[in-house]
Amino acid sequence: MTTTYASTLVNILKNAKAVSEEDLKQALAFEKTSGKKLLHILVEEGMISEKELMFTLSTTLGIPTLNLFSCTIDTDVIRLIPKKIAERHEVVAVSQIGQTLTVAMSDPLDVVALDDIKKITNRTLRPVIASPRHIRMAIDTYYTEEIKLEEALKDLDPDAITVVGMEKTTEDADVSYNVDQAPVIKMVNLVLQEAIKNRASDIHFEPFRDRLRVRFRIDGTLREAFATPRDMYNSLLTRVKIISDLDITEKRLPQDGRFKAKFLDREIDFRVSVLPTYYGEKAVLRVLDKNSLKTGLDQLGFSEDNIKKLEVVVRKPYGIVLVTGPTGSGKSTTLYTVLNQLNTKQRNIMTVEDPVEYQLYGVTQTQVHGDIGLTFASGLRSILRQSPDVILVGEIRDSETADIAVKAALTGHLVFSTLHTNNAAGAVTRLVDMGVEPFLIASSLIAGTAQRLLRRICQNCKETYQLPEEVLSRLPRSCQLSKETVAYRGKGCKQCGQSGYRGRLAITEILMVDDEIQQMIIDRKSSGDIEEAGRKKGMKILFENAIEAFQKGHTTLEEVLRVTTFEES
Repeated sequence: MTTTYASTLVNILKNAKAVSEEDLKQALAFEKTSGKKLLHILVEEGMISEKELMFTLSTTLGIPTLNLFSCTIDTDVIRLIPKKIAERHEVVAVSQIGQTLTVAMSDPLDVVALDDIKKITNRTLRPVIASPRHIRMAIDTYYTEEIKLEEALKDLDPDAITVVGMEKTTEDADVSYNVDQAPVIKMVNLVLQEAIKNRASDIHFEPFRDRLRVRFRIDGTLREAFATPRDMYNSLLTRVKIISDLDITEKRLPQDGRFKAKFLDREIDFRVSVLPTYYGEKAVLRVLDKNSLKTGLDQLGFSEDNIKKLEVVVRKPYGIVLVTGPTGSGKSTTLYTVLNQLNTKQRNIMTVEDPVEYQLYGVTQTQVHGDIGLTFASGLRSILRQSPDVILVGEIRDSETADIAVKAALTGHLVFSTLHTNNAAGAVTRLVDMGVEPFLIASSLIAGTAQRLLRRICQNCKETYQLPEEVLSRLPRSCQLSKETVAYRGKGCKQCGQSGYRGRLAITEILMVDDEIQQMIIDRKSSGDIEEAGRKKGMKILFENAIEAFQKGHTTLEEVLRVTTFEES
């Protein structure tokens, strides 16, 4: 089979003039000694690009190509092929219509793989060609091995993580749950420990009809971590409720709680949300590591220019600073980092939040409770009677909160808050829409900022590559990038979970309010006009900052286009 396979691939490449005869001879010689597939050798040795090889095979064999990033695969379909077989042959099941199974392959000439899969699935196969890297990522993302409790707990260091929560006795719980049994406690500790090790920002406990799925959100993307039999879920959920000081008998209403855990001399906060669903209660744990707040704005990815602007802002004695962006764009982390820098014995810093995410020593933090009348507006009004120097309002949601925040900024307080707008200039028009008088905004607003998070390229598997034409075609005409531009990406490795990304960086645009901008606000100019005025004064918009991060090799162009947009006038 090997001889036939090699000769078929060689003939295809010769006829397409995709690889020189000399390179083919070298690759064939290397194949005999290395044990690697000829197809892989050609790409790894740089004799042909992965994209060109896929295109050549597709046009010659009449088999379409598929970008696995552009589709969502049904978990039940992908598991028609066992994980070991998928890894061995670099193949994943993509979709099923009747008895026809579409399979994505890195090597469509591998007849052994096709025969094996046909025998296992007992279905008619329709192959498509996909990138080997994308296939490895799909296998890593969609497959999970069911946890065998005894095996999973063998590597758990019992002293590595300690939960510091409101512990209750078994008399408070339904004894059938056995929540104080060592295996249940160890299982929850195992999940918490693995989440912290993998830098997860959230842990999802999701019940289904016959199993429990545990997923981690890492760098903004959910990845399946564990699966376990459904009958263990009640015990695990009750354990989570107990350490979070929640009502274990309440199963019909949502609940919120929190607890702390000590892991390798670090104290980690966990914010817990429990929500009733069709198959039981789903629990989501937000992982809040206070160590991330001590790194400084430079470690968050802020450019030197934007750091200097923020340093000017925080030195102001009074005024309001608005941080805008969608949920999950890092607004809270940025604001907490700034508060940490302002946190001295000489300042009275107070916050009103919903919820309190990070508990900061030396900062007075108030939690909103709308059901008893403690809103952002009422909380802020009370804070102003506490002689604050710096105030953080978690979010301006209504006209009353907006009005009080702006007036607080005018009466000698430095106020920070967030808004949900797309850009920095949009913060001005949003306040006007909320009914705040333009002259009050102009007098109080120091700066408006907008923020997004980009995934960083994994430094362990970073490599150069040629920018694809389809990516370049999505750029604005004014963007001077081409196939010759030096570009980097992550190849995919164990450290980054085959994703090619590890960690995130913040990109920010900062609109500094000066006399001209103040007059534009009073004149009720549009956000577009205000943004244009800011750009003439040197403000870089989100897209421009993202392109700068790409050019410095911190992220990929695909990530830039996924997160930011740019409209040419």
